[in-house]
Amino acid sequence: MSKSIEDLLPTKPATRLRIYAYAIHDDAHAGLLKVGQTTQDVKTRVAQQLKTAAIENYEIVLDEPADRSDGSVFRDHDVRTRLKKKGFANPQLEWMRCSVEDVRTAIAELRLHKEYEGTPTQSFPMRAEQQAAVDKTYEYFQSRWAEDSDAVPEFLWNAKMRFGKTFTTYQLAKRLGAKRVLVMTFKPAVEDAWEQDLRSHVDFDGWQYLSRATGGDPSTIEADRPLVFFGSFQDLLGRDKAGGFKPKHKWLSDVAWDLVVFDEYHFGAWRDTAKELFEGEDEKARKKASEQEFGADLETFAEELEERGSEEDQFVPVRANAYLYLSGTPFKVLNEGRFIEEQIFNWTYTDEQRAKAEFAAAHPDEPNPYAPLPEMRLLTYQMPDELLAIASQGEFDEFDLNAFFEAKGTGDDAEFVHKDDVQKWLDIIRGEYAPTQLDALKAGTRPPFPYSDTRLLPHLQHSIWMLPRTASCAAMENLLAEPQNAFWRDYRVINVSAPNVGVGLDALPPVRNAIGSGFDTKSITLTVGKLTTGVTVPQWSSILMLRNLQAPETYFQAAFRVQSPWTIRNPNGDDPNAIEIFKPVCFVFDFAPTRALRQIAEYGRGLSPENPNPEKAVEELVSFLPVLAYDGSHMTQVDAAGILDIAMSGTSATLLARKWESAILVNVDNATLKKIMADERAMAAVMNIEGFRALGANIIETVVNKSEAVGKTKKEKGDDITPAEKKELSAEEKEYKSKRKQIQEKLIKFATRIPAFMYLTDFRENTLYDVITKIDSDLFQSVTGLTVADFELLVSLGVFNAGHMNQAVFAFRRYEDSSLSYTGIESHKGLRRYGLYDTVVAIEAS
Repeated sequence: MSKSIEDLLPTKPATRLRIYAYAIHDDAHAGLLKVGQTTQDVKTRVAQQLKTAAIENYEIVLDEPADRSDGSVFRDHDVRTRLKKKGFANPQLEWMRCSVEDVRTAIAELRLHKEYEGTPTQSFPMRAEQQAAVDKTYEYFQSRWAEDSDAVPEFLWNAKMRFGKTFTTYQLAKRLGAKRVLVMTFKPAVEDAWEQDLRSHVDFDGWQYLSRATGGDPSTIEADRPLVFFGSFQDLLGRDKAGGFKPKHKWLSDVAWDLVVFDEYHFGAWRDTAKELFEGEDEKARKKASEQEFGADLETFAEELEERGSEEDQFVPVRANAYLYLSGTPFKVLNEGRFIEEQIFNWTYTDEQRAKAEFAAAHPDEPNPYAPLPEMRLLTYQMPDELLAIASQGEFDEFDLNAFFEAKGTGDDAEFVHKDDVQKWLDIIRGEYAPTQLDALKAGTRPPFPYSDTRLLPHLQHSIWMLPRTASCAAMENLLAEPQNAFWRDYRVINVSAPNVGVGLDALPPVRNAIGSGFDTKSITLTVGKLTTGVTVPQWSSILMLRNLQAPETYFQAAFRVQSPWTIRNPNGDDPNAIEIFKPVCFVFDFAPTRALRQIAEYGRGLSPENPNPEKAVEELVSFLPVLAYDGSHMTQVDAAGILDIAMSGTSATLLARKWESAILVNVDNATLKKIMADERAMAAVMNIEGFRALGANIIETVVNKSEAVGKTKKEKGDDITPAEKKELSAEEKEYKSKRKQIQEKLIKFATRIPAFMYLTDFRENTLYDVITKIDSDLFQSVTGLTVADFELLVSLGVFNAGHMNQAVFAFRRYEDSSLSYTGIESHKGLRRYGLYDTVVAIEAS
């Protein structure tokens, strides 16, 4: 059921943590002050405490905020601890024998010096989903080792940020009894979390941690204590100038690793993310930002990975008992079908928000562990025709944000190419643009523009604006400061893409300084790509997408920056389980609706690759991530079907044909080819594909054997390989790669027959499952050359990429349905567009 606009735009809490002190004027409390904390009105809170004792002779002597300029807070026990260290007595639980000025001094010291009295030892248990991830992975590893003691099992955690992947990984290592754990990442900047989670929790007391940053020789560590070594792919596996592994890391291959962890593992996608995030920076800034985020050897290492292939045994020169892969957006990996269902644990945004709702319903009187995680809202806005005319482009003729916000010049001289139109846009988002005001009067409603609607304004107190170029950020900073834009003077504008701002985490301090506690300030952070991955700014509640981002991985990595919790635990000092939530919802504002809805559609399908129906996958996502669209006169909620219709608008027959000719529809890696070789029926089915027999009966075996032999030789020879041997290996590589390409081409040619079969059938297939059911099985064999059963077998083995093929099937059917509708023909009236089960039920009902 759709929610009303009012339900989707809830009031933002306006509370903050305060330290108070009061005195009771009687002999028993002479010289004593009660020091406490609350997020309520202090008078109300103190009255609540003393009401039951009927005490009226009290006086509140102090009431001050408990936050620092960097956004952190101190608590009443910090104040009392500091007073005790100064020698003041603490005769009762929260009572101090001191003066009001003594309390003020303690507060001032805590606020200015940011001193903490020791680090508490963490002892929290795993949440239910974390325990489930450990259990499923452990059981899979054990089952593989039971089948084959030499097996090296692999497992993927598809877990969104704030799942707690570092803590949970260590719990898995402990469950496995692992003594040597190697953590490798494409993003060196995440090291802090890996080190802190290990050092701060009692469960890992006595574990050893080493990295390039900490120094230390892994060969000299204590053998009986678990070791975690952290490093980046680029550093640990990068080659020297001679093409060999760096001498300082040769020890990697000497250690028998119990568990190798690949963090931020979206193979291939990480490189795309690096390019897309920083493509708008000037060359020097881009290089620095990319190095800070992904390491100095990103490009060189990327080329090496492409040469070596995506199979770990070809590019990781280590001995491992098991591999664990971690990623919040592993869409490419999931679509490639590399991991089967038994090898995947999913914890997505949808899972998180569902858990929050289910816990609240099942345990209404208990603290909800998921409550601090805000629910997201996506609001899209159709720009007026006069602005659309300025910057429309591409295959869908949609609003081009990069062209609209194009700028020239640097620093104070930077200016938008379409400055007058960008000024109109600023007026629009404030609800001050005359034509949209007129449209609102005609419609009888006032649409919720970001900086005009009183329900939205509190959620925009601190926001991040993502722009296409460094010059665009400078131009926006300049425009917001011009005299006509008096409204924006209340906001501190921080341009983190400016040349004088650091890169990576070094760009964070100016933002924190501008935001402070977040209660008394307003801020706008302007960025091209900095601070959109791997950072947490609790006060950010909204992001404005003002640049074209094509990859859903990049789009939602940036969008999830505003989903960080902003809370205070135990606000009143009397309940350690109580949590004050300052950010119940967060917002993504996008001004290119078609592209935004396409991102939602792709993200929804990516979240649930095992879900055979894209519409259901998107439907589940938008139940927790509502989408509101402004069409120029009204703001309405968009359902899953509407999102998919808009996302696929403009799809042509040519584009659909390309989907069925794409290499991503088939898998020809060694693991998949081995599965074919191990199954006689699968081998027979492949040989029945047109043109396959001409390649030779042993072509699959030849490709696998030659590629493995080349990889083994390279690994064994290492730096000792001679130029002649290198030339010979290159020739062999070229040969088996050519044969692998031939296999791929034959499989793709088969895939192109499937839409022909779909076109000839009366049944409206919306999913791959529909295609491989036994309807029209004779026709399927006549058109494709394979039986439905053989095709289903090859799909189950991962020969055909079920995820991408499912999307292609769905796109073809929606295109066909829309074509029929255009001509006045209704496709199977009354049938829901779900799956075979729903279709059969509908037919029987009729």
